Amino acid sequence: MSAVQEELIETPSGLSPVQTMLEPPVRLERFTFTGSGSEYFRIWIVNLLLTIVTFGIYSAWAKVRRTRYFYDSTRVAGSSFEYHGNPVAILKGRLVAVAFVGAYNIAFMISESIGFAMLGVLMLVMPWLLWKSIQFKLYNSSYRGIRFGFRGTLGKVYFVFFLLPIFALFTLYLLAPFAHQRMKKFQHEESRFGATHFSFHANVGTFYKTYLIGFLIFVAGATAITLSFGGALMGLIATGSGKGADPATIAAIVFFVFAMYLWLFLCFPIFLTMIQNLIWNNTRLSGHQFKSEMKWTRMTFIAVTNIVGIMLTLGLFIPFAQVRAMKYRIESMSLLPNDSLDNFIADTQAKASATGEGMADLLDFDLSL
Repeated sequence: MSAVQEELIETPSGLSPVQTMLEPPVRLERFTFTGSGSEYFRIWIVNLLLTIVTFGIYSAWAKVRRTRYFYDSTRVAGSSFEYHGNPVAILKGRLVAVAFVGAYNIAFMISESIGFAMLGVLMLVMPWLLWKSIQFKLYNSSYRGIRFGFRGTLGKVYFVFFLLPIFALFTLYLLAPFAHQRMKKFQHEESRFGATHFSFHANVGTFYKTYLIGFLIFVAGATAITLSFGGALMGLIATGSGKGADPATIAAIVFFVFAMYLWLFLCFPIFLTMIQNLIWNNTRLSGHQFKSEMKWTRMTFIAVTNIVGIMLTLGLFIPFAQVRAMKYRIESMSLLPNDSLDNFIADTQAKASATGEGMADLLDFDLSL
């Protein structure tokens, strides 16, 4: 740990050195995760079986059981988080989501024009659904009896979740770091704990720098792999479509494709590590600071061994893999309180619809990054 980091831990934000000498140092509160793979396996297997037997109806109750387990197992400053989601509300949201997706598929069966019209409707509705999903998740989350919340405006929602992704697409993703920064800024600054809002301090330049580093890492690895198999690639090019290529060349090409795929897979935990550290090291809750210390080597090791474990056990290792990844991500986090965590005022917010939550689950959206 550098001297600057040590000073950050020991010196509360906003205090002068003289004040720091007169007041006791604030203790760094680390996040802990008390869950285990064996415990979660029992929840996971029951959820899976009941979901299959009930043709998916139990999935809403399964989500609540799963989320409550992870919340209850996450602790900071001696207290755990709580989840208050109503499975009936989630089920209703999922039924609406299934109706949307079903209508989309039926529309294409009728005609392409109706199908594309339905696709346009879904694209227009999706930002609103994502907004409601975030509201539902945060409203039903609490810590020490105080609930989280999320507001935002409809105009801002469509700018962040609709226009910016389109701009990124049409600029060949040159605007992707800008869109990502604006999305996280919107999510964090519109979120609150009780009546206290979070703040986000990472600028666009830091996102471009992180994306550039991730891209250069990928290019360096891809270049090394290409050079390693250069002879085989040249041989394939020389033989045209591959006719007449010897078995050794074909085998080398297969290994080349596999190596590139594996490297692309390994780049994801590296990028995930850099992004989580960037986001949470620039997030505040009033004067309270967050700190993330994920290491890409450890995250990569967990990702690779999780995949191997899942393959060797035909999927039965999935709950253990989820717990391993979650435990590392959570325990890499810590909180530097500026004062007592009890100095928060609860705020009330109207309950959000679970429709967005159901659609986000159905389409496997995850805005945690």
